[in-house]
Amino acid sequence: MATTDRQATTLALAHALSAAERGLAVLPLSRSKLPALRSPHRDDPAPSPCHGACGRLGHGVYDASSDPDRIRELFAAAPWATGYGIACGLPPHHLIGLDLDVKTGTDSSAALRELALRHLFTIPPTVVVVTPSGGRHLWLSGPPEVVVPNSAGRLAPGIDIRGAGGYLVGPGSRTGQGVYAAAPGTAHLAPAPCPRSLLRLLLPPPRARQPLPASADGHGQGLVQFVLAAHEGQRNTRLFWAACRAYEDGIGPALVDPLADAARATGLSEREARATIASAARMTGHRP
Repeated sequence: MATTDRQATTLALAHALSAAERGLAVLPLSRSKLPALRSPHRDDPAPSPCHGACGRLGHGVYDASSDPDRIRELFAAAPWATGYGIACGLPPHHLIGLDLDVKTGTDSSAALRELALRHLFTIPPTVVVVTPSGGRHLWLSGPPEVVVPNSAGRLAPGIDIRGAGGYLVGPGSRTGQGVYAAAPGTAHLAPAPCPRSLLRLLLPPPRARQPLPASADGHGQGLVQFVLAAHEGQRNTRLFWAACRAYEDGIGPALVDPLADAARATGLSEREARATIASAARMTGHRP
């Protein structure tokens, strides 16, 4: 390995360990920005989904850790790594990344400003990472009970979202395009809380949204059915969305028990369901 690559790996490890000190879970990346370790199941004739339960390295973002010894182990297994990724959606920050691209021919910064004006939110001071192409990654933190999915261009053209199961390229990483760097004056900041109006935009809409009846009873029943249709992995997200909608439409207090019962029917505990509904109440400016 060339001396410059060894230096890049050493620097990437140092930056990754520094990020871990802030509670961020990291994994080594190659120059292509992909996880540096290949899947141990790549040669299996019929690989089944594995998120690391087999005990081996090479499960992408599921390898991410904030433990220094584990991070050193990951980089030792990938001495060609020249960067590191920061896993999103994990405690303590429950990181959400807004990737403002400049390669699509659209003005993603202007699109974000337009969204902010339309939905009445402001991006608070937070960590900003400048990409080699001139784009920006904005780091925000989300509520622990809300699962924000990854998306590309759904929020607005040129804006990708890095949520649960995704990762952001960490500042100090060297890729084939250049070096990622924290914008001046932001490296010391903690990820700022995601504005409530923006968070609602980041949540997925109902899978099959039907026109709501004019009556509140019909509306409420539709929200309950929406929660009951949730599969594992989307239960909290659906409950949070439905509870926000209920509070916004003035029927939140009346739906607390029906929504909690529906959530319990999908497998959530009473405590989880009540906590998510209470968070939705606070998010929409109501008292739980």
